[in-house]
Amino acid sequence: MAVTGMSFEALDAVPWDRFESALPRHPVEEVPRALRRLALAGGAATEEYCYPLYSCLVAGNGRVPSAATAALPFVVALAADPGAGARVDLVGLLVAFAHATRTARPDLVDEGWPAAWRRHLGAVLSLLADPDPDVRREAIPLADGVVPLLERWRAETDPAVRLPVLLRLGWVAAEAAQADARSVEEVRAVLDGVLRDGEPVMKVAAVIAWERLDPQEPVRWIDLLVETLSDLAVRPRFEEIWYVVGVEEPWSRAAVVTWAAELFDHDARTAASFVVRLADAAASTGDTELSGAVLDEAWRLLVLRPSAAPALLPVAGRLLDDPADPVRLRAAHLLAVLGRQSARYADRLATLLDDPGKDPCLEGTVGDYARWALTRIGDPRAMPGLVERLYEPYREHHGRGYCVSDPRLPDVDVVLVPLRAHAGVLLPDLREVMRHHAADNGGHGPLTGALLKVLKAWGPDALPALPEVVALLDDATGSLSIVEVLAAMGPGAASAEPALRARHPFNWPGYRWNAAWAVSQMGGDSTAALRLIGDAVLTEEGPYYGPVHLLTDFGPAAAPYAERVRHIMENTDGFRRIEAALALWSGTGEPEPSISVLAEFVLPIADGGDDYWLFGEALRALARIGTLTPATRAALRTVRGFDGRLAQERNYEAFLQDEELRAAIEYLLALP
Repeated sequence: MAVTGMSFEALDAVPWDRFESALPRHPVEEVPRALRRLALAGGAATEEYCYPLYSCLVAGNGRVPSAATAALPFVVALAADPGAGARVDLVGLLVAFAHATRTARPDLVDEGWPAAWRRHLGAVLSLLADPDPDVRREAIPLADGVVPLLERWRAETDPAVRLPVLLRLGWVAAEAAQADARSVEEVRAVLDGVLRDGEPVMKVAAVIAWERLDPQEPVRWIDLLVETLSDLAVRPRFEEIWYVVGVEEPWSRAAVVTWAAELFDHDARTAASFVVRLADAAASTGDTELSGAVLDEAWRLLVLRPSAAPALLPVAGRLLDDPADPVRLRAAHLLAVLGRQSARYADRLATLLDDPGKDPCLEGTVGDYARWALTRIGDPRAMPGLVERLYEPYREHHGRGYCVSDPRLPDVDVVLVPLRAHAGVLLPDLREVMRHHAADNGGHGPLTGALLKVLKAWGPDALPALPEVVALLDDATGSLSIVEVLAAMGPGAASAEPALRARHPFNWPGYRWNAAWAVSQMGGDSTAALRLIGDAVLTEEGPYYGPVHLLTDFGPAAAPYAERVRHIMENTDGFRRIEAALALWSGTGEPEPSISVLAEFVLPIADGGDDYWLFGEALRALARIGTLTPATRAALRTVRGFDGRLAQERNYEAFLQDEELRAAIEYLLALP
C-alpha cells in the first residue's frame, strides 16, 4: 500500500471535533478522512480525493474556518511530498487559502490562522521551486508581490512556467504601481526585454501583461500580435507553452486570439481593425482555423458595438466561400444578425440554402443560417419551405434542443414575426404545421406559443388561419394568447365570438375581461366590455389594480375611469405604471401627465441605465401618444449616439432589440 510521509500520529492527535468546517453540511470529520485517504493512496491519488477538502475548507463563502488552520500542516506536507498524488490540486488548495486570507473579513478568519500560515510559509513558498513544473506553475499565485515573482522569473527555465509567471507579473505590478514604483520599473524592463529578445509566443504574453500597466501599450504592438497569431509555423507552440494557473490543459491559439482581441475592447475602431487584419492574414495562408477564430471575435465585437459592422461585414461575406463548414456557418450567422446590412450578399446566401455543413459543437446547418439571413434581408427566396424547415426540430420531439452558445438558431417567432408582408406565401404551410402539431401534441408546447405570437403580430393578415386558432379553443384549458390573436385579427374574426364566449378555462375573472376586450376588438359589444373592464379597474385593489391596460383600446369612451387610472399610475411602478400612463392619455386625450411619467423610463438610459425592456415599453407608449417632453427628446438624442447595443442580452436577441429600439428612437425624434 502506498503511503506518503505525512504523519498519521499527528493527524490522529488533532481534536477535530473542536473545529468547524466552512459549511455545516460538510462535517469536519470529512477533513481527516480525506487527508488519510490521500496519504494512503500515495502517487495514485487523483483530483477527486481533494474534493472533500475544498468543500470543508474553502467553500467560497468568505470564511477561513478553524478546520483550515488544523488541516494546514498536513496539506502542506502532502503538497510538498514528491511521492504524493494530486499535488497540483493540493497546491491549488493552498492558493485558495491565500486568496481567502486576502479577501475575507477579519472576523471571518479563524484567529489561529495567521500564525499558522506564517509558520508554514517557508514550506509553502518552496513549492515555487519544486522539481515538478506543474507544481511550480500552480504555485505562482503564492508568490505574494512583485519581488518574489521577479525572483521566480529569473530562476525559471521552463517556458511553460515562465509564461504564466510573465502574465502574473503584469497583473501584480499593476496592483503595486503606487506602492512599489522601483519593482514595477523592473517589471517594465522584463517585459521590454521579452519583446526585444523573446520567442514569438512569449512576446504575445508580454503584450498581454503590458496591458495591465498601460492599456495603450498593446496598440503599439498590434503588428507583432497579428504576425505571431497568424504564423502557421508558430501555431503549435501555443499549445506547448501557453498555460495559465488553475487550468490543466494548455490554451489553443484560438483561445489566445480571444485574449489578444480583448486588449482592444476599449477602442472599437482598433478592435475591428485587429479582427480584419487577422482575417486577411488567415485568407492569405488558407488558415481556416484562424478564420473561425476571427469570426468568433467578429461576433463578440458586433454583439457589443454596432459601429463595427461596416468593417466586419466584408469579412463575413468573403468567408461564405470558405471550404470549412464551421467557417461558412459562422459567416452566415453574422450576416443573419446584421440583417439588411447584409443585402449585398443575398445572391451568395441564396446558393447556400441547401448547404448541409455543420459545426459539431453548434446548432443548425449553414443552410439554416443562410435562410435566416435572407429573411432578415427580406429576400423572397427564403420563403419557400421556410415554415417546414423551422418546424423540423419539433417534428419528432416536444421541442427543439436548447443551445446556450453562439451561433444558435433563432426561435420560430423571431424569424416569422417580421415577415408579415409575406404572410400570403407562408400561411398555408404555417396552418398545416399548426394542424399537425395540434394533432400530435394537443395544441400545447413552445411551438404553439411561438406560432400564436406570429399570428398576433400579423393581425388581420393572419385571418386565413382563423380555423386553426379557433380549434385551439376546443381545449378546456384555453389560452390568453389565443384571445390576443383573435383580438389582433379584428372584425374579420367575428365568427369566432361564440367559441370565445363559450370558453371559461380559468377560475379567475382575468379570462372574462380579456375575452370581453377581444370581442370588442372583433366588432362585438364594446359597451358591455368597457363596463366589465372598467368596473374591475374601479374595484380591484393593488398591486395589480385590475386590467387597466385593456382600457387603452377604448379611447375617450373610457374617460369616466380616468381618475381611477390616474390613481393607479401614481401608486404603481414599473410596467404597470407605463400601462396606466398610456391608458390615462387614451381616455383623456391629454399628453400630460402621461408623457412626464413615461420620461422616467427614458432618462435613466441616457445616464447609463440598462433596463431596456421598460425603456422599450415607454418608447412604444410615447409613439402612440405622439408627443415628447423636451427632456425626453434630449435623452433620446444622447441614447441615439451610444456605440453599444441597446439590449441586455448578449446573443442574437441583442441585435433585434437594438434595431427595434433605435427605430423607435428615430421615429420619436422625427415627431414635431
